[in-house]
Amino acid sequence: MKKILLTCLIFIIGVTGQLHAQEESEKEVKYGQITELPRQDDAMKKWRSNRFGQFIHWGLYAIPGGVWKGKTYEYAAEFLKSSAGISTATWDSLQYQFNPIKFNAMAWAKMAKAMGVKYATITTKHHEGFCLWPSEYTDFDIENTPYGKDLLGEFIEAYNAEGIDVSLYYSVLDWHHPDWRYKLNSEEDKEAFERLKIFTKNQLLELLDRYPTVKGLWFDGTWDQCWKDNGQFSYELEKKLKEKHPGLVVNSRMRADEYGSRHFDSNGVLMGDYESGYERRLPNPWDIEVTKNDWECCMTIPENQWGYHKDWTLTHIKTANELIEMLVQCTSQNGNFLLNFGPTGEGDFREEEVKLAKEIGDWMDDNSSAIYNCGYAGLKKQGWGYFTQNNDSETTINMVVFNKPINGKYRVKLNKGSVIKKAYLLSKPDKALDLEEISNGEYFIEAKKVKTKDPFVIIIELENKDSKKFHQKALT
Repeated sequence: MKKILLTCLIFIIGVTGQLHAQEESEKEVKYGQITELPRQDDAMKKWRSNRFGQFIHWGLYAIPGGVWKGKTYEYAAEFLKSSAGISTATWDSLQYQFNPIKFNAMAWAKMAKAMGVKYATITTKHHEGFCLWPSEYTDFDIENTPYGKDLLGEFIEAYNAEGIDVSLYYSVLDWHHPDWRYKLNSEEDKEAFERLKIFTKNQLLELLDRYPTVKGLWFDGTWDQCWKDNGQFSYELEKKLKEKHPGLVVNSRMRADEYGSRHFDSNGVLMGDYESGYERRLPNPWDIEVTKNDWECCMTIPENQWGYHKDWTLTHIKTANELIEMLVQCTSQNGNFLLNFGPTGEGDFREEEVKLAKEIGDWMDDNSSAIYNCGYAGLKKQGWGYFTQNNDSETTINMVVFNKPINGKYRVKLNKGSVIKKAYLLSKPDKALDLEEISNGEYFIEAKKVKTKDPFVIIIELENKDSKKFHQKALT
């Protein structure tokens, strides 16, 4: 009996100690998340429902295109200044060569719409510091180039005319600005960086003043210690921007808390309105934890080129079906997919990009109902592809097929209480597919005669669907 009591006492002390340790590990965070997550206002719901976006990386780096003095540098073209060891003065002189005479904002917007995107994000200022808009706060901008016109304004107007939302990329890191510092090692560094912070705030407020239709801000270049040491500033800046522009959607890259944690605060709480740490990578497709936050994957078509590079043969170029699968996977896990394009210095797109955009658009023409306003369906992923579900439907699920089983039978395992009433191809809604219930709530759907080499969609209709509850829970 004494041994039992002693064992119980040790157990209670151990549990109490663990709870106490957990409590101690929680930090007081003053400069963490600003809004309750997930955001449920109309602006955020629209961002979430868009699912598919176009990323545009454009700047002076498009002129050399990864080649300097006859040598090709394989690393990302927008980092050529660093890769080739080019002086700031030499690099900045590219400003006087920037004249994208082939730029046609309406043609760009029509291509994006035909591809099926609902939103676009464009680099207003990348790490090189060059601004695509005429900024009051610097001469290193589009106004002081041979082109001379407000390129960013043209872009926003054209894309909005096609019904496409626009967000603005902005790099805090600025190789051109004399007050940028990687670390604040001295009082002089701190004073310089205070000036940089004022410059940054002024430019961001200027962007929102000039372009009031923008929906979001996409921050980058915030990984250096100088920014991590300024958690209070980034917190107050995000608040100010959102007060000025209600509904503004901001990514998680903007912020650091007072302890220097980025994306997520020191207690693991997401900062910003959605997680944007998925760069050229996706989460494990079986991971359902990721469905609890809004998130976005930004993806290149080559393996690692954002800005225009003259030589695309250096790496693997993704096919349309590879990119479509990434889009579908993101949707199936409550994420958005932002696909990058890098225009040339003259302002047009390379042939490969145009071709891929058309191929993706052709697929979206027939299958976008499995993407727009869709998300996690609450069902266990199967090897043939991905489930998605429209946020407004409780009884209809999309099966987006990428891998055809040899026997032509597609396994579906439902949640308890659900029964399949009917299954059919999205392309042939009047022809029901054969169903075989192999155990309680588990089925084979037979679709042997599908000839297409492209991904296709099977629709299943349920008599009673409890998985919607799981879907709703995943975003709370």
